[in-house]
Amino acid sequence: MPASRREFLRSSAAFAAGFAGLRMAIHPSLARAAATRGAVGFGDLVADPKGLLDLPAGFSYRVVSRTGDVMDDGLLVSGAPDGMATFAGPEGLTILVRNHETKPGDDGPFGANYERLDKSLLSRFYDDGAGRTPGVGGTSTVVYDTKNQRVVRQFQSLAGTERNCAGGPTPWGSWVTCEETVDKPGFLLDTEDTFTVAKEHGYCFEVPATADAKLADPIPLVAMGRMRHEAIAVDPRSGAVYETEDIDESGVYRFLPDQPGKDGQPGKLVAGGKLQALKVRGNQALDTRNWESHDVSVGDRFEVEWVDLDHPEAPDDDLRKRAFAKGAARFARGEGMWHVGDDTSGSIYFACTSGGVKRIGQIWKYTPSSVEGQSGEKTEPGVLELFLEPNDSRLIQNADNLTAAPWGDLVVCEDRQEDVVRLVGVTPAGECYTLAHNHVKGEFAGVTFSPDGSTLFVNLQTAGMTLAITGAWPKL
Repeated sequence: MPASRREFLRSSAAFAAGFAGLRMAIHPSLARAAATRGAVGFGDLVADPKGLLDLPAGFSYRVVSRTGDVMDDGLLVSGAPDGMATFAGPEGLTILVRNHETKPGDDGPFGANYERLDKSLLSRFYDDGAGRTPGVGGTSTVVYDTKNQRVVRQFQSLAGTERNCAGGPTPWGSWVTCEETVDKPGFLLDTEDTFTVAKEHGYCFEVPATADAKLADPIPLVAMGRMRHEAIAVDPRSGAVYETEDIDESGVYRFLPDQPGKDGQPGKLVAGGKLQALKVRGNQALDTRNWESHDVSVGDRFEVEWVDLDHPEAPDDDLRKRAFAKGAARFARGEGMWHVGDDTSGSIYFACTSGGVKRIGQIWKYTPSSVEGQSGEKTEPGVLELFLEPNDSRLIQNADNLTAAPWGDLVVCEDRQEDVVRLVGVTPAGECYTLAHNHVKGEFAGVTFSPDGSTLFVNLQTAGMTLAITGAWPKL
C-alpha cells in the first residue's frame, strides 16, 4: 500500500471513529474545555494585531504564498486559490496540491500580458487559447516542510484549464481537480481584452501528487461528466467517485469507473465508466433544499438509488435536466465533499451552500451500501441523511469546502463576503464552534490538514493567500 494511501485511510478512519461516537467521545483536551466553558471548541479567539486572521490562544499562522509570488518554475502563483488536499511526500515532506479558480483576464501564472508564457510548453496545456491566451486556471503544488514550517518549492502542476474550484484526493495519491464552468470554444470579452477559448470546459482532471516540478497530463475525464463541477470524493472500498455541482438547483452524481481504485490498487479514471445521479427511493425528484417548503428535517434518512446518465460530455450542459427528468433529487449548490472512514466502511459528507429554510447552508451525509455499485445494492441501498441545517447565521453561514479533523470533527469554510468570515468546527453531534475568522471580507477555501496532523492549510481566496495554521491540534 503506497504511503499516500496509508495516510488517506489513516486520517479518514480517525475521523470516522470520532463521528461514530457521542459528543464527549472527543479528545480529552476538548472535553475538558467543554466542561469549563459549557461548549466545545478551542475557546475565544484572540484578535490578530495584523488584522488578518483571528485564532484561539496558543495558535498562530504564517503566509505560505501570495498571488503573484514567483515560483520555482519561473511562473507566478495564480489568484483565487481554492480547493486543496495534502499528501505524504518524500523525507517527511508534505505535498499540497492547490486549485486556482481563475478565468481568462484574472491573475494567472503567465503574467498580465502572458510575458512568462513559454510557448514550447503549450502541448502540455489543456486549452492553449489558440497559442495566444491559454487558460489561466489549473493547479499549483507546494512542497512544504511542516517540521520547520517552510516552503521547499512550489510550481505549476496543471495548466490551460479554467475556474478550478474544488475537487478531492484519491486513495492512490492524486488530486482530482474540477472546472466550475462550461465555457465553449469561441471568444470571451472583458472591458479591455479578448480571450480565445479553444476547447470545451467543465471537466475533471487528475493531477499526481509529486514533489517533482512538472505539469500533469491535461486529460479531461470526460466520462465523469461536463458540468459546473465543484468537488469529488472517492470511496476506497468500492472505487466509486461522488461529485457535487455548484448551481442553485443541482444534482449529486456517482461515477463508477471501469477500472476502480480498490483493494490497494490505483484507479484509472481516464479509462471511463458509468455516470449516475442520486435519486431518493420512492420520491420522484425530491427537493432537498427546503426553500419553498420544509420537506426534509435534520436526522431524516432516505434510501438511495442511482439513475444512469448517457452522453456525459453534455455539449448542451443538460446533465442536471436529464437527471431531474429521471427523478433525481435536487440540491442547493453542492460544494465541498470529503470521504471519511477506511477501506472497509465510511461515509461521504458534502455541503450545500444555499440549502435550508433560510438559505444559509446544509451539510449532508451519504453512507454507501456495502455492495455499492453492484446489483446487490437494490436490496441493500446506500443511505442519505441531512446531518446539519442550522438556519442560524451565528452558528455557520454558507458552508463550502470542508475536511476531516484529526480529533473527529469537521472543519468547514464559509463562502461569503462580509466583515467577518469564519472557519467553523462541527462536532459529531452537530454542534458548531468558531475556529478562526478572517478580516479580508472573502471566503475561506481549501481547508485541509497535513498528513502528520501538525498543520492546517487554508486559503483566503479574495486576498490570494495560502496560510499554514499551527498549534496544539489534538489527536483522536
